[in-house]
Amino acid sequence: MSENKIQVKNLTHAFGDLLVLDDISFNIKNEEFVCVVGPTGCGKTTFLNLLTRLIIPTSGEILIDGIPADPKIHNISFAFQEPSAFPWLTVEENIAYGMKIKKESKDVIKKRTDEVLNLLGLQKFRKQYPHQLSVSSEQRIVIGRSFAMHPDLLLMDEPYGQMDIKMRFYLEDEVIRLWKNFKSTVIFITHNIEEAIYLADKVIILTNKPAKIKEELEINIPRPRDIASKEFIEYRKYVTDQIKWW
Repeated sequence: MSENKIQVKNLTHAFGDLLVLDDISFNIKNEEFVCVVGPTGCGKTTFLNLLTRLIIPTSGEILIDGIPADPKIHNISFAFQEPSAFPWLTVEENIAYGMKIKKESKDVIKKRTDEVLNLLGLQKFRKQYPHQLSVSSEQRIVIGRSFAMHPDLLLMDEPYGQMDIKMRFYLEDEVIRLWKNFKSTVIFITHNIEEAIYLADKVIILTNKPAKIKEELEINIPRPRDIASKEFIEYRKYVTDQIKWW
């Protein structure tokens, strides 16, 4: 089997006469954590919507394990910036929701739900409802629900955009823990360069609209990463300069 889990080939999308994405191609290895950064308004959200198949590309294709991405075949899971836990379900019911939709067995659902609750420190809140928890805890539910599905591809669109700095770093560490535990393949959209360097195996840098890939940058820093280290600061400066100058 190819080591590439995801293959994006010549992905192009236009809204009428407005070309947003222009001939984007890249590969993602199995279990790789990829962050996508670029200038404001460059088309990152359109890019994500194409990957989730919420919209169909004007041309090009997205392959998962060598076949066209299809939500009916693949587990394509996503977590967005806005809290999206179901308010009428308890914490554990929220975690289990996607697995039930995919008709996993009761044993699998219970095992993964318990695993996520333990990893995220939500075990004691399992019978509570989202409105009874903090905003950051609610977002943990959403992240946990996404990972619990063992997705072929997990897409995350600035899930911590509304959090303060301290909470962001706390939640980023939790995402890394879940990712390592569930061995998922992740594409994480962010405008925060420091977040991208902290999380990613590889950073994809997009140009201004119509977006092309300017660079695919491997982040060769061992985890856990120190944001004050010389290597980290050098990567952050480099990516910032790549986004600033065209």
